[in-house]
Amino acid sequence: MRSITTFDLQYAHRFYGFQGEAQYLHGHTGRLTIEVEDTVNEGVNMVYPCNEIQKVAWDVLKNFDHALVLRHDDPLLPAVLDVYERTGLKDGHPQNRMKGEAFSTSLATAYPDARLVVTKETMTVEGMIKIVHELLRDKLNIVRLTFTSGVNAASADFIPQARIDRCPLCGISLSADGVCPKCGYRKH
Repeated sequence: MRSITTFDLQYAHRFYGFQGEAQYLHGHTGRLTIEVEDTVNEGVNMVYPCNEIQKVAWDVLKNFDHALVLRHDDPLLPAVLDVYERTGLKDGHPQNRMKGEAFSTSLATAYPDARLVVTKETMTVEGMIKIVHELLRDKLNIVRLTFTSGVNAASADFIPQARIDRCPLCGISLSADGVCPKCGYRKH
């Protein structure tokens, strides 16, 4: 069975080197749907609480919300960093409180203080799915990701790679030492 949750992300990007309208800097509201599959946890009668999926995923996904996403070789990147440096935004602003955890993977690096994500590939809907899967595959048993941005949409199915030990009282992932971070349950 599956638990399914969605996220709306506001971001700006462009397709550097693309011959079409998307080569210009533009913004989107993207909708990401995450489907998590496992057995129904008898203690709570669900696969995984959707609000907990949102908490786990949002820790990294908030890096994409109200952010600029540019490919690593885009000539706009140095110019943006220069402007951010001169205007005091590069190292953050006191009002920038919705920062995610910084990350660096083979596909993307997040700079939360600057509200900037630098990608290896152009950030298409397919590219976003690859990035999200790389970020969350060890945290959630993801079986499908769907990302819609404007009129573009993509979906990919995955075989879960992690065996996630869940709390019988609240359904969320136990820590490495078998303790539930939400309710304190300890695995025997």
